[in-house]
Amino acid sequence: QVQLVESGGGLVQAGGSLRLSCAASGFTFSTRTMAWYRQAPGNQRELVGRITSGGITNYADSVKGRFTISRDNALSMLYLNMNSLKPEDTAVYYCNVRIFGDNSWGQGTQVTVSS
Repeated sequence: QVQLVESGGGLVQAGGSLRLSCAASGFTFSTRTMAWYRQAPGNQRELVGRITSGGITNYADSVKGRFTISRDNALSMLYLNMNSLKPEDTAVYYCNVRIFGDNSWGQGTQVTVSS
C-alpha cells in the first residue's frame, strides 16, 4: 500500500532554515505529482506547494520565495527546503499524493519556529 513518511522537523529560531524529507513507497513515484501541506492548531490543512513528475513547482503565496520543493525519483524522495522561517510557519507538515481521486498522507512532522 501507499506509504509516505516525513522527517526532518524540529525547533528553529525565526530567520533560520530547515529541510524536510518524505520517503515514498507503494506506488510509481516518478509519474505522480507530489505535494506538501501544513496544519497549525485551530487552522485548516493548507497547501504549501506541489511538484509535478516533470519537476514543475508551484507554491502558496505565503511561502513563495522562501520554500523550495524538489524530488529525487531514483530514491522516491520528496523534499521541502525552508528558509527565512517565521513563527507563522509553525505547523505539522504533511507529504501528499493523490491517486485515482484518493489522497494519501504521511504521519506529519512538527516544525516549530520561535521568535
